[in-house]
Amino acid sequence: MNNLPPSGPSVALIQMTCGKVRQLNIDKAFGQVRIAASQGANIVCLQELFHSQYICQTEDHSRFAEAETIPGHLTNQLSQLAAENGIVLIASLFEKRTAGLYHNTAVVFDTDGSTCGLYRKMHIPDDPLYYEKFYFTPGDLGFKCFDTKFGKVGVCICWDQWFPEAARLTALSGAEIIFYPTAIGWHLNEKELLGNSQHSAWETMMRSHAIANGVYVAATNRVGTEDGIEFWGGSFFCDPYGNLLNKGSQEKEEILFAECDFSLIDTARIHWPFLRDRRIDAYGPITNRFGDQPFDE
Repeated sequence: MNNLPPSGPSVALIQMTCGKVRQLNIDKAFGQVRIAASQGANIVCLQELFHSQYICQTEDHSRFAEAETIPGHLTNQLSQLAAENGIVLIASLFEKRTAGLYHNTAVVFDTDGSTCGLYRKMHIPDDPLYYEKFYFTPGDLGFKCFDTKFGKVGVCICWDQWFPEAARLTALSGAEIIFYPTAIGWHLNEKELLGNSQHSAWETMMRSHAIANGVYVAATNRVGTEDGIEFWGGSFFCDPYGNLLNKGSQEKEEILFAECDFSLIDTARIHWPFLRDRRIDAYGPITNRFGDQPFDE
């Protein structure tokens, strides 16, 4: 199915602020996608819940009205955008699956506008100003690889990025690039004391996923202050050795580009043969909650 440029796909991440008017966010994101495509991007990824400000700072029943079905009006527009620009497009949406059942869902569109599939966010946080358990049901589609015209794409979403199991299973499904649409930032009263260490941990965790699994990793985050959170941007790409290929600022909107050479995946895995040396016969207890207590007891 792949039809890759000789040097591999060019990937773009859209890092932007979001305002209170939904349609203006959508219009801006679509404009940025078109610019990325015009500059040669083959795969474009939008940030988590790109269509709105981050809704989960409060528990507000009225916000459920902002969700929509998949397929729906917004996914139809995204499909058309992908087809018009001949790109693979990844977008995270607030999905209404049915009455009372909602997800944080990424949709992957291929270059003809067809839907390659959905990924529903598996790990749902519940922290101050990140009250996602109020809104989102944990995903039930598993960790997946989507075979697109420009490569095998995996998607995890934000909080998923802290879990090595999620990256491992996505890589084992065949993904060559794992995308992490994200909305992460500092509590305004924590930045001075904890800001540097929090940001460093975030980046380090995902670079380690690239190294441990021999894959490219691409994380796209929003910027700007929304109520009690200053989103820290810092979107980045890294290669299978964890080397940073491009990194965004912490203050401004921008489009980040990087080139992926998929032959490097084989090179990295040959020289750092972590997949070869995995002791899959010994990992049964990974499904225990802790210690030797089986999950079903």
